[in-house]
Amino acid sequence: MRADVQRYLDGLAAGRGASPHTLRAYSCDLEELCQYLEERGVEQPSEITPRTMRGFLLRLDERDLARSSVQRKLSAARSFFKQLQSEGHLEVDPTSGLRQARSRRPLPGSLSVEEIEALLEAPDTETSAGRRDRALLELCYSAGTRAAEVVGINRGDLDFQREVVRVRGKGRKERLAPLGSHAAEALRSYLNDPARPLPAPTDQHAVFLNQRGGRLTTRSLGRIVEAAVLSAGLVRRATPHTLRHSFATHLLNAGADLRSVQELLGHAHLVTTQIYTHVSIEHLRKIYERAHPRAGKGQ
Repeated sequence: MRADVQRYLDGLAAGRGASPHTLRAYSCDLEELCQYLEERGVEQPSEITPRTMRGFLLRLDERDLARSSVQRKLSAARSFFKQLQSEGHLEVDPTSGLRQARSRRPLPGSLSVEEIEALLEAPDTETSAGRRDRALLELCYSAGTRAAEVVGINRGDLDFQREVVRVRGKGRKERLAPLGSHAAEALRSYLNDPARPLPAPTDQHAVFLNQRGGRLTTRSLGRIVEAAVLSAGLVRRATPHTLRHSFATHLLNAGADLRSVQELLGHAHLVTTQIYTHVSIEHLRKIYERAHPRAGKGQ
C-alpha cells in the first residue's frame, strides 16, 4: 500500500505541480491511513470498504481534530483512491457517500488603509535592510502576492515600463500583477542601492536577498512584517497574508468588481474570492447605517 502511496505522491508533484506544503500534508495524511489499514489487517486496496473508511473517520473524530483537518485527510484519501481506480486496483471508491461537515471559513483579517500606510512607512529607509523591507512590503500590498510568490520574484519578472510584475503562483501558474508607483519607486531605490548584498551564485536573479546574498525565505518575510507591525505601533497582529487580504478588501471597498479581484489574486475559482465580499458588505453596511436617514435602530 505504501508503494502505491509513494507513486501517487510522485505523480502529484510531477503532474499537478503540488507545492511542498501540500505534498507533506498529503504524505502525513496517507501515512496515517496506511497505519489504520494495517491495524485492521487490510493489505490490498481491493479490501478497503466504505465500512473501513467510516471507521477511519470515527477515529479522527475521537481525536477531536478540527473539521478542516478531517476534511483534508478525507480529500487526500479520495484523491488517492481515484488514482487506484484509474489503475484498475479499485472498482468502487470506498469514500463514496461519506460526507464530512464543511468547516466555516473565517473571514480574512485585514488592516485599514491608515494601518497599511503606517506599516509601509515603518522600515528605516536610511539603512540597506530598511530599503529592502520597504520595497518588500510595498510590493506585497501593491500586487496582493502570497508570501512564496513575492520571495520567488526575479529581476526579469519586473517590468517598470508597463508597471507590472510577473508572479508564479500555485500549480506553477503565472500571472501579471500591478506594480503601483510607490512600489516601483521603492523597488528602484532598493535595486540601485550600492549597499545591497551581492547575490550568491545560486541566487543571482533573486530580487529580495538576505544579508548573505541568498534569496529571502517566507519565514524571513514573516519576521519582517512582524517587525514592521511593532515599529508602526499597530495593535492588531499582521502577517504577509494580511497584506494580501487588505489588498483585496480595499479594492472591493473602492468598487472593484469581483472578477477583476479574482484575476489579480490569481484564484482559480471565483468562489475562493467570494469570501472577500463578506468583508466588503460589512464595510458598506456601516456606511449605509451612518448615511441612510432611516437605517438606524429605533428610527
